[in-house]
Amino acid sequence: MSIADKVIESAFESDEAFQHTLLKVIKEDLGLTAIEFSEHSSIPPSTLYKLMSGNREPNLRTMRQIVKTIKKLEGHEGGEFIAVIASRPVLDNIKETKRKIHGNLCTIREYAATSMEEAIIAAVRAEREGARALVCAPIVSPTVEKIIKIPVSTIMPKDSLLEAIENVARKMEME
Repeated sequence: MSIADKVIESAFESDEAFQHTLLKVIKEDLGLTAIEFSEHSSIPPSTLYKLMSGNREPNLRTMRQIVKTIKKLEGHEGGEFIAVIASRPVLDNIKETKRKIHGNLCTIREYAATSMEEAIIAAVRAEREGARALVCAPIVSPTVEKIIKIPVSTIMPKDSLLEAIENVARKMEME
């Protein structure tokens, strides 16, 4: 679920849920202050403070602007995001959700897959959602490159492969 989806869902849940989620999304997920979010969204800071403190409910126009801004900052609208398709344990090792690459701030968006079929479906979905590039396992990258139009890079887990071989060799010695 995208961050924008979390905000939309919380708005339908309750005023308190919306207030809490908006505050969390701006400060934690996007790493911005209310003033910075205000500058990106053109929503007056006083309005944002009132929304985040629960002193005001958002009107439809403000809600649209909040969601549009979050999507833009998140990489859905004109921003850049790189999709990473891997198993959940591999994705859990990704510490950054944004990374500065060649001077541009890129969002890294995770797509979990446990089979070749899920990886191919995730690649198509990532491209449809606006991914500018994709990173995936070598077993699926040749197929993915044939069906999507964005650049594809292959994960080459040299270090983790060598560690796995060493671990299994130790286990063999124990038997």
